Formats: sequence, structure tokens, C-alpha cells
Amino acid sequence: MNYQKVKFVAAYGTSSQLPASSAPEVSFVGRSNVGKSSIMNKIFGRKGLVKVSSTPGKTSTINFFDVEGVQFVDLPGYGFAKVAKSEKGRWSELIEGYFAQDRRFALVVSLIDIRHEATKDDLKMVQFLEERGLPYMVAFTKADKLSKAQQQKQIAAIAKQLAAAGANPIVLATSSETGQGIDDLRALIEDAIQQES
Repeated sequence: MNYQKVKFVAAYGTSSQLPASSAPEVSFVGRSNVGKSSIMNKIFGRKGLVKVSSTPGKTSTINFFDVEGVQFVDLPGYGFAKVAKSEKGRWSELIEGYFAQDRRFALVVSLIDIRHEATKDDLKMVQFLEERGLPYMVAFTKADKLSKAQQQKQIAAIAKQLAAAGANPIVLATSSETGQGIDDLRALIEDAIQQES
């Protein structure tokens, strides 16, 4: 798959606006400041295609990108405190509304910051994906901020948290700075697309 051929398709502000799903979809979900846009840009090998904001919680729409007929879906970040309740409600409607639809889910990439414990929201998200039986994996972001030994320690600690929440996903440490784990992430995405197709 040539990720360089990525094209922005459209942004939607409510789940009812979403067009029917006609191609495999790879969705990215995580906390507002987890580095979702940066990881997506790294996968695509493009600098500013997915908007990276200095203000967490800026993605307030579901954004679709196309790579050779596969849809990459950037979902709004969750769990950001400085957002009005009404806006938070709209985001959760967007995220839940998206997952409630009959769509061609190839893979959901759930992003968790490797430097911290998984938050309540992270665990809720993973439990939700488990309960729905959706194909997903967990990508730990910002791995470049820790030494290899610290990474292993954190991966083990967070995996334990996930297991306690009833989840045992594939996990992968990634960095949008150094490119760590990006090739492995692309390989997992391509495998998932083949299985869905």
C-alpha cells in the first residue's frame, strides 16, 4: 500500500452525516493529547496532512482520508477537561455513533500515551471495543520520551491494566518523532485490511 497516495476525503460533525461504509476502514481513537494526528501523519509519511494542534481537543469532527481505496478515519479525541459539556456530548455522540453503525471496520487503533497509566477513559474505550467485538489493537504513543527499559516496564504495567479490564490486545510502542513501531503498525493495518476485504 502506498501511503503517500493519501487524500483527504471529508469531515463530518455528526454521526448522522456519515455516508454508508463502502470500503475497509482503519480508525484511530484516543485521548485528546495522545498524539493521534502526529502518528497518522507518520504512517502517511506526510507532514501536515492530518492537522496537529497545539490545543488538545481540537479535532471536533470525524475526518476521512483515502489511501488506495481504504478509508483512514480520524476520530475526535476524548477525555479533555477544558471543553464545554455540550461539545463533550457531541464528541461522544460522534464516536459512539460511528461505532454503532454497520461499517466495514478493518482495524481500530486505540492510542495510549506510554508515559502514563491508561486513564479511565482509555480503559472504557478498550472495554467498549472488546464488548462490540471490533478488531482493534493498542498503539502506545510517545515512546521516544522513554528509554527502552522504561518502555518495557510501562508496556507491562499498562498491559496488566488492560488485562484487568478484560482486554488482551496486540500492543505496540510507537513514536511519531523517531518512527519507532511505524513499519510494524503499517504491517498490522495491511493484515487487517486483507482479512476484512
